[in-house]
Amino acid sequence: MPAKVHQLAPKIPESEKITINLGYVDLGQIDLLVREGFYSNRTDFIRTAIRNQLDRQNEAVKQSVARHQLDLGLRHYTRADLEKVKAAGEMLHIQVLGLAVIASDVPPELARETIAHINVLGALSAPAPVKDALADRIG
Repeated sequence: MPAKVHQLAPKIPESEKITINLGYVDLGQIDLLVREGFYSNRTDFIRTAIRNQLDRQNEAVKQSVARHQLDLGLRHYTRADLEKVKAAGEMLHIQVLGLAVIASDVPPELARETIAHINVLGALSAPAPVKDALADRIG
């Protein structure tokens, strides 16, 4: 009996792992707050601290996003999107604050023909061959 195989679209990550170095005293203070029940773990403390700083700088971020004409959040570029750009004889200047995704079915040649520059503050998700083809345009 032939089985039908359906390939699911790859899941887009909701976060990106980062590594930070902290002094022992700072780390100890975080651990004390976790032990005292103020936070569930170190990660909870660090996420909360980052969100608090982002909230404090919210107006500056908004002004900068507008000044640099950044797309905010998730921006997904499909093969069909890039083919429309190519048909129109245009080039994309991708500027994203968040996550920019180039679909897995986009060939490297099409990416080079349609993407002039990529500036992502956050993360870029694209097939390795596409990233390689655009290496000189990612900045």
